[in-house]
Amino acid sequence: MKKLKNHVEELFKDIPESEQKNAIKQEVLENLEEKVWDLKANGKEEEDAINKAIVEFGDIEDLKRELGVKQPVKKNMTKLNLGYSIWGSALIIALFLFINLYYSPDVIWFVYPTFAVLWWPLTMYFKWQRSK
Repeated sequence: MKKLKNHVEELFKDIPESEQKNAIKQEVLENLEEKVWDLKANGKEEEDAINKAIVEFGDIEDLKRELGVKQPVKKNMTKLNLGYSIWGSALIIALFLFINLYYSPDVIWFVYPTFAVLWWPLTMYFKWQRSK
């Protein structure tokens, strides 16, 4: 049952040490071992029983909230992404304009890749609007 113990240790690694954590860890481990014994009694192989018990147990997000573990806060980077896409598009379009005017000034072709490049800031704009 070392695999169960390792799994429980992995589940509880983000939670700070406390008596409550140790008690809950022990209870979870006992419940998983009981589940494995029940599955083995019903004819499952030990490895299959352990894997099934782990899968059926799921995650411990509710326990983490109860024990006071703070979830990582996700930053809203949409405005920064919009600015980056605008500046990047401007530089790419300027490059196309320079190449067009320097190598083939008689044919204006830089407009076509410009339409393709403008999709980038356009999508970032709509993403920024949706996140507001």
